[in-house]
Amino acid sequence: MNSFLAFLPELVVLLGAFVLFALTLGESAGTRARHVALATGLVALLASIGTLGQTAVLFSGAYRVDLFSQLLKLVLTAGFTAVAVINGRLPDVREKVRPEYYLFLTLSISGLLMLVSSLDAITIVIALELSSFPLYLMVAMRREREGQRMQMESAVKYIMFGVAANGIMFFGLSYLFGLTSTTHIPAMVARLAPVMGTPLAIAGLTLTFAGFLYKLAVFPFHFWTPDVYQGASNETTSLIASLPKIGAVAVLVRFVSLATPANHAIATILTCLAIGSMFYGNLIALAQKDLKRLLGFSAIAHAGYALVGFVSLSEAGYGAALYYISGYMLMVLACFLVISRVARDGANVGIDELAGLHRRSPLLALTLLVGLFGLAGIPPFVGFMGKLSLLTAAFAQGHVALVVIAMLNAAIAIYYYLNVVRKAVFGEKVEHADESPIVLDWQTRGLCVALIVCIVALGVVPTPVLEGFGRAVTDTIAPIATTIAGR
Repeated sequence: MNSFLAFLPELVVLLGAFVLFALTLGESAGTRARHVALATGLVALLASIGTLGQTAVLFSGAYRVDLFSQLLKLVLTAGFTAVAVINGRLPDVREKVRPEYYLFLTLSISGLLMLVSSLDAITIVIALELSSFPLYLMVAMRREREGQRMQMESAVKYIMFGVAANGIMFFGLSYLFGLTSTTHIPAMVARLAPVMGTPLAIAGLTLTFAGFLYKLAVFPFHFWTPDVYQGASNETTSLIASLPKIGAVAVLVRFVSLATPANHAIATILTCLAIGSMFYGNLIALAQKDLKRLLGFSAIAHAGYALVGFVSLSEAGYGAALYYISGYMLMVLACFLVISRVARDGANVGIDELAGLHRRSPLLALTLLVGLFGLAGIPPFVGFMGKLSLLTAAFAQGHVALVVIAMLNAAIAIYYYLNVVRKAVFGEKVEHADESPIVLDWQTRGLCVALIVCIVALGVVPTPVLEGFGRAVTDTIAPIATTIAGR
């Protein structure tokens, strides 16, 4: 019975998926499907809160419910609820296929919930595929616009790069399996410890990381990011840009936490990836005119910031990375909520088109301002405390040069984020631009307020969340460290 309760968030989401599948068999069920998706998100969120203290090991150790996984399920289900609200309007998806759209959305979330509890390479691969394939289909479901089939090009790129990244990851896992003769991650880590510095182990880990770095959009695994952001519908991009990154960071923590601070090879690889991501993402974002492409390139830079926490190879760094990526999810959801409501017909939004947003909808303008200020790392928002905790963890381990480079990149990012704020508040009217007021429903208003409060509250009072993630990481690493020490 306890095992059943520990599995409750996943069961709620899977039950929601079954109901949505039944709705796909009928006609004109778009509104009902939307309500089912939103209700599934809310019930799953309550289930995550209710099972926060549960622990269990299922399926012969391949699936573990602990503080680490339950905290991330709480973040994922909260994000799922927010995405369901953002997806309330789907002007770019035909009414006929909306039940299928919400079904794919729910299936993708169920894969992410399973991913954060997976402790075996096979379950990780299955969960990763379950979370990925629905996204490929959701990108392709955007309505054809003005004779252009941009969404099909984006979907094909997303699938091709995704398949390639998965192939590289499987290749790396085969190396690790060959070295350790097991697919169980704690056992694999314990057996890798004595040979961690060998070329084969480094190659296996690097190739395995490629699949998760692809999800996180780390340079040079970022190829898909700007095109998919631009080609997918605004609502679909809000999902792609936020929740999968939580799952990617969670799995990276499980793998990278196996390395000790003396493992210079992994630290060097992560440092190079972090620097490349920060510079590439920020410098290319400076030239963007489309808001979704700007957020796409900035996502590459934020992936680099998250890797700064991993470079320290310490529990403080891993906890900071989880805190940062959770805050990033809130900030980017705030931005995409605004984009989806400004673009009433579902079109992409140019930065110039935001001119006068504070007159059309003061609440949306405030939400965008808080989201962008947070992404820029301006206090007192969660983005500032996230960067500060990452840099502190890296500095404590002696990575002074990396800290200086990260601060330089944060300064570059402030320019293009504040440029968007300037356009939204002080920008001149664009010819043929819609100047009419934007009317928001109560769900959108509620989500705006919730996102603003969370982004500010997590920045002003970060300690409980940081300590919670720190305890969760310690709880995850301790059994593995004990196993390694006992060898």
